[in-house]
Amino acid sequence: MSTVAVSPSIPNITIKKKSFSWVNIALGAFIQTAEVSTLGQPFEVVKTHMAAHRNDSLWTSIVRTYQRGGIRGFYQGLIPWAWIEASTKGGVLLFASSEIDYYSQLAGASPAIAGAIGGMGGGIAQAYTTMGFCTFMKTVEVTRHKSPDANASSIKIAADIFKKEGIVGLNRGVSAVAVRQMTNWGSRFGISRVTESIIRGDDQTRKLENWERITSSVIGGALSCWNQPIEVIRVEMQSQAKAADRPEKMSISTTAKYIYERNGFKGFYRGVTPRICLSVYLTTCMVFGGDKLKEYVAERQKKAL
Repeated sequence: MSTVAVSPSIPNITIKKKSFSWVNIALGAFIQTAEVSTLGQPFEVVKTHMAAHRNDSLWTSIVRTYQRGGIRGFYQGLIPWAWIEASTKGGVLLFASSEIDYYSQLAGASPAIAGAIGGMGGGIAQAYTTMGFCTFMKTVEVTRHKSPDANASSIKIAADIFKKEGIVGLNRGVSAVAVRQMTNWGSRFGISRVTESIIRGDDQTRKLENWERITSSVIGGALSCWNQPIEVIRVEMQSQAKAADRPEKMSISTTAKYIYERNGFKGFYRGVTPRICLSVYLTTCMVFGGDKLKEYVAERQKKAL
């Protein structure tokens, strides 16, 4: 097993890369499951509600979410769908993005470019391997009251869709999810690494303080929400609403046209406030938290050599 240098986000540490790479799967699963089980799911539920109910204000969305189930209403879809999604996509993301980041820098890319490429690759990988069905089921949880049979369980709705449309129906909107995740994580990692570079200034080898790394993650998370329109499109594609003028076959383009005709340009930015909160929290967990845990594991492996 060859020994190679780790990503510059963990300066001056040498590790056995192959064993460390597989550890990233467990680290990613742990971080993202912890994230979604705390503040992540409430932000996700409110964001999804606003994207699906584009005439509701933030406060109205919070009130209606509470009316659906009290505090538990903010954790709709957490068990099992969000846990399944978080544990799998977290592992895929941290593993894929770390590998792509490493080899991109090995090929001569800067940390910022490598971070963006790694984030994009990791986002696409997690969308097509784990997220299609899980995001669909989470959206069903939040929007099932808009379906013709409002009392049907999420499992029954999924079973009915499977009978009618097969596996394609259960992965409805997965292309929108892939576009969202590619731009999400490309922006989150890329902007975070650019911010870290700016903070380092002339001394690019300086190890950043924790508050500096958290600041970089917060900025990366907030600015990554420029792609909110694709998130609104994704939610509408997976929503159980059955409006008379809603297209029967919903592609990204037909869904975008439908949203614009009903809600105008502002409709594409419904839910952006809770999404910024979610993105800041998630990016801090995955970028700052991921770096810290990878650094801890690298130190332990280094001592074991």
